[in-house]
Amino acid sequence: METVAVIDFETTGLSPAMGDRATEVAVVVVEGGKIVDRYQSLMNAGAHIPAFIEALTGISNAMIRKAPPAAEVMSALAEFVGDVPLVAHNASFDSRFLDAEWLRINQQRRQEFACSMLLARRIYPTAPDHKLGTLVRHLGLPSAIRHHRALADAEMTAHLWVRMVSDIRQQYCLSAVPHEFFRALQKAPKAQMNSCVERAKCKLGL
Repeated sequence: METVAVIDFETTGLSPAMGDRATEVAVVVVEGGKIVDRYQSLMNAGAHIPAFIEALTGISNAMIRKAPPAAEVMSALAEFVGDVPLVAHNASFDSRFLDAEWLRINQQRRQEFACSMLLARRIYPTAPDHKLGTLVRHLGLPSAIRHHRALADAEMTAHLWVRMVSDIRQQYCLSAVPHEFFRALQKAPKAQMNSCVERAKCKLGL
């Protein structure tokens, strides 16, 4: 199984374009179907955390004031992740914050994201919904006691990723399921899953 880095951010809001900043980041490295390494840190970006975000995540302004500077954390994150392919649940959200925070330290992302939420919509169409917590319960995956903390959510997404690799490999008799295959699959219309899989198998020699 290809090595991937599963990333999750906690933030002050929904969009860096609106001035929102990251407050916590975590990455877990999945290799050979297992979590083999972790990085997690709160980060002080000088931004105020609204009360409803604090209630959701449990991350307070007092905690952030004691955290290392955002630039320091994002520099360490870049070194930790390197060029390893990235995975996130709702990757459009995490990729925006990753790119915005790295831009502030003149760091540019070199690798692509696979989105476990988009993939789950195609692989598990009968799930009640495709929120991370729902999928974890639906599939009987290991669950964190507290959701909406970066490391807990990254670890649950990692378990979901491993399960999706296993399920799609068995369903379509694939010799391997590389990150590139999933990136193609997450863009496929749900009604065209089979034809998309066949095209990807031919292209990637699976």
